[in-house]
Amino acid sequence: MSRPIIEVSNLSKVYRLGEVGASSLREEFSEFWLRLRGQATPPSESEFWALHDVSFTVQPGEVVGIIGRNGAGKSTLLKILSRITEPTSGRAVMRGRVASLLEVGTGFHPDLSGRDNIFLNGAILGMTRAEIRGKFDEIVAFAEVDKFIDTPVKRYSSGMYVRLAFAVAAHLEPEILIVDEVLSVGDASFQRKCLGKMGTVAKGGRTILFVSHNLAAVKSLCTRAILLNSGRLAIEGKTDAVAREYLHGGEKTIWEASWPDRRTAPGNESVWLQRVSVVPESGDDPAHVSIASPLKIMIEFANSVPGAVLNLSLVLNTEEDLCVLNTCSAARATPKGSHQAECRIPGNFLNDESYSLRLLIVQDTSRVLLDVDRVLTFELHETGRQGNWFGKWVGVVRPEFPWTTRLMDTATINS
Repeated sequence: MSRPIIEVSNLSKVYRLGEVGASSLREEFSEFWLRLRGQATPPSESEFWALHDVSFTVQPGEVVGIIGRNGAGKSTLLKILSRITEPTSGRAVMRGRVASLLEVGTGFHPDLSGRDNIFLNGAILGMTRAEIRGKFDEIVAFAEVDKFIDTPVKRYSSGMYVRLAFAVAAHLEPEILIVDEVLSVGDASFQRKCLGKMGTVAKGGRTILFVSHNLAAVKSLCTRAILLNSGRLAIEGKTDAVAREYLHGGEKTIWEASWPDRRTAPGNESVWLQRVSVVPESGDDPAHVSIASPLKIMIEFANSVPGAVLNLSLVLNTEEDLCVLNTCSAARATPKGSHQAECRIPGNFLNDESYSLRLLIVQDTSRVLLDVDRVLTFELHETGRQGNWFGKWVGVVRPEFPWTTRLMDTATINS
C-alpha cells in the first residue's frame, strides 16, 4: 500500500474557556515546554477538549466523509488539517497541496475582485499564472458569476461567494480538497452541481475530505467515513455502517414489541397497542433476512370506544428518515375489544437497507389517536447474486416488475 496522503496521529486540541493565554510568564514557559515535548496541557475545569487523541490515515484518491453532531470536533479537525490553527498535541501530516472550503469566503480578500481572488488563491496553491489562466474560464462558468467577476467580492451575496470559492477550490487541482458544510449555503441545484464536481474530482484520483450533515450526499460520494463524538474518534469504516452508528448509536434491530401491561403501553384511554411485529415469511434468521422474503406486519391493539371508526397507517422510513412508503387500512367501525391487523409487503420490493416503522391509529380519517415513531427497526440484506453486479442497487425500493423482450425484425442487422 502506498504512503498515506493524510496521516493524523494522536491529535488533540484544547481551548481555555473564558481565558486568553496564560496568566503568567511561568505558565507560558510551562505550556511551551509541554508542547515542545508533544504532551497535552494538563486538563482543568476551565478547559474544553475539542479533539482528544484522534488518529487515522487517508490513502491517495480516497473520498472520506467526516460526520458527527454539532460540537463533535469536525470543524476543529479541518482547521488543523488546513493549517488554520495548531493542535495542542499530536500531529497531522498532509502530503500534497491542500485547498480548503471551510466557511463562506475562505481565503478570499473582500476588497479584491473575483478575478483577483482566483489568481490569488491559485498562487497560494503554488500554481503559475499560466496554469490559472488555463482554468479561469472554466471556474467562472462553473460559479455562474461572469457578470460580477470584476466586482469586489465583499459585494457578493453568500451564495455567490460560496459558488466562486468552491469553483476555485475544485478547479485549481489540489492534491487534497477539504470541504465543510459550507455547501449548504448554495441552492439545491448548485449543491447537486458541487456533488457532481466532487465526484469527478474523486475519479481523477484526488483526495477529498467531506463534512456534511446530509448523509445521503456523504453516502453517495464517500467510500469511507469517520464518526467523531465529543472530540473523539468513535468509529471509522464503510460509510453505510458509520452512518448507521451515527443515526442510531448502535441501536439494535427490534422485530417485535409487546406491552402486556396497559399502563405502560403506547396509547390513551381510547386505543392502545398490545403487540407489533414484523415476521419474515421465509423463516429467515432475523439477523440476516433476505430482501426476497415477503414480510408480514402484524398489529394487535385494543379499542375501548364501541363503534369508533378507525383505520391504521404504517409509514416505513430508511435510517435517514426518508419515507419509503405509507399505507393505511380502510376506515371501519371498530367494536370494543382487542383486534389484530395484518399488512403484507411482497418480497423483492424493498432494498438492502435498515428500516424503521412508524404506526398511527386514526379516528374518522382525520383525528390521530396514536402516533408511535420507530416502534420497530429492522434490516434487510441482499443474499442473492444479481448477475455480475455485487454493489448495492440505488433507490429506496427495487421491485421486480414483469419485463418482456421480443424480436421486431432482422432487416436492420442484415442490411
